[in-house]
Amino acid sequence: MRDREGARTGRPRRPRKDAVSAHEFPNLHLLDHPLIQHKLTIARRADTPTIQFRQLLKEISLLMGYEITRTLPLEYQAIETPLETMSAPVIQGKKVAIVAILRAGLGMTSGLHELMPSAREGHIGLYRDPETKRPVEYLVKLPEPEGRLFILVDPMLATGHSAAHAIDVLNRHGVPDSHIRFMALVTSPEGVAVLRETHPDVPVYAAALDRQLDDHAYIRPGLGDAGDRLFGTK
Repeated sequence: MRDREGARTGRPRRPRKDAVSAHEFPNLHLLDHPLIQHKLTIARRADTPTIQFRQLLKEISLLMGYEITRTLPLEYQAIETPLETMSAPVIQGKKVAIVAILRAGLGMTSGLHELMPSAREGHIGLYRDPETKRPVEYLVKLPEPEGRLFILVDPMLATGHSAAHAIDVLNRHGVPDSHIRFMALVTSPEGVAVLRETHPDVPVYAAALDRQLDDHAYIRPGLGDAGDRLFGTK
């Protein structure tokens, strides 16, 4: 039997056999909230249509956003309630910047904007060379970097080369690794290892660490090409 979102009900939870241990990756934070995992399972299904896949990316990103912003610093300001003056907490510093690695990263920005409507947004355009599997840069538009937390988003962390290159781009524009968080839905051991080696101070937040990369640099079991599924292209 399935519920209205398509998940099986009435059966005990089974351990995931297609995930690997995250213990060897100190830079990786796996977010195992039941709602995140439930929605990710629906997104993985081959028969999930584009409109639902797009909505799931938004919802998962919003839920993950709560965890990735947990350590934002607070300061206290005097405010007036209807009854009296009080000292109340507000987020300290400049507005957060959300940076999408194009094109699939665009599917994650709307959920984060729903959580943080005043967040700034930037874009880093990369495509993967089909022969070398290395990223090629074609566009960079970023907010003013000083004193700002940057959340870099891409649904898939596969080889890790695009993510590492995007972090290099942020570094070139004055953003230190200490001010960067990387967020993905699904990661591979190989991709997390690349970021651990190239940018060990950048934490990776993900909903899943899958088994491996295949010969075409796709994550297995994965969820397919996130960009194609998001935009209905092939």
